[in-house]
Amino acid sequence: MPIYEYECEHCGVRFEKTQRFTEATLTDCPECNGHVHRVMQPVGVIFKGSGFYVTDNKSRSSTGIPNKKKDEEAKPASSGENTPAPTTTSNSEKEGKSS
Repeated sequence: MPIYEYECEHCGVRFEKTQRFTEATLTDCPECNGHVHRVMQPVGVIFKGSGFYVTDNKSRSSTGIPNKKKDEEAKPASSGENTPAPTTTSNSEKEGKSS
C-alpha cells in the first residue's frame, strides 16, 4: 500500500498516512481539523540494464556533430581584440631618426 504525505493548510503540520488506492483522500487535519492537501513527492525510479548512463554510449556516432577543436587549431590566429595593432612610422619620422 502506498504512503501518502499530507499537509494542513491551517496549522502547517505534515503527516503520512498509509492508504489503499481505492480509499478517499483525507480532508481533515488530525491536529486542528483544518483542511489538508496531499503533498506530491518525486517518484523513486531505478533504471536497470545498460544504456542509461553517459558512459554506456561513448562510441562515436555517424550522425554526431564534428569536433570543433580540430578546426580551430588548423586555422591561424584571427585578428582579435587582444592582438596589438601594427605600428607605422611616417617618412618624416624615418628621416628624422637617420640624421
